[in-house]
Amino acid sequence: MPLKNFFNLFLKSDCPLCERATSSQLCINCTKQLQKCQLNNACVLWKQPLPIFAWGAYGGILKRSIAVMKYEQHPEIARMYGQWLGQQWLQDAPIGVQSRLLVVPIPIHPEKLKKRGFNQAALIAKGFRDVTGFHVKENGLQRVHETQAQHGLSQSERKKNLAGAFAVGKDLYGCSKRLLIIDDIYTTGATVTEAVVTLNHVGIEVVGVAVVAATPGAPSRNVN
Repeated sequence: MPLKNFFNLFLKSDCPLCERATSSQLCINCTKQLQKCQLNNACVLWKQPLPIFAWGAYGGILKRSIAVMKYEQHPEIARMYGQWLGQQWLQDAPIGVQSRLLVVPIPIHPEKLKKRGFNQAALIAKGFRDVTGFHVKENGLQRVHETQAQHGLSQSERKKNLAGAFAVGKDLYGCSKRLLIIDDIYTTGATVTEAVVTLNHVGIEVVGVAVVAATPGAPSRNVN
């Protein structure tokens, strides 16, 4: 047996989505299923007032994999998704924003970070950086209020829940460059809208938001 194959016997672990043995983050079968979720047009939601660049359609195995990533302790999936998102950006970057941008992930509250152990948006941003070379400002935004889960809330409840949730972090003091916000999912847009409003309030321009998954037909939120 070749030495490489011998060591691979000990390096294999179970795929977090189907429990098949794999030496990668996900098994080949689940990877193929996930790639079927990739949007044909990543810029389908790239329009004002809040442009969104999305790798995939939020649903099915992609939705489940994001839940596994966040709630079953699989941060390695986040880095992988960031790389996929970065590859898509290099291939289909919106017209007019191909230049280098600063990347700012949506933060989570310190208490939640302590419990989970990682911020998935920050890891996605780092994977995105690995491919694009964009600079990541991990502390560009701070979560100053711990909010309840958005799932199950009405649009007005989501807005109230997130009001004042963010503050500009130390990494962006005196920033004059344009930013791209990174998050895992985009559904109603309430979270990223509040983040953009916070940044715009101090004169920082946000060109748009890049996410791993967006709900098909998701609304483009007004950030005024």
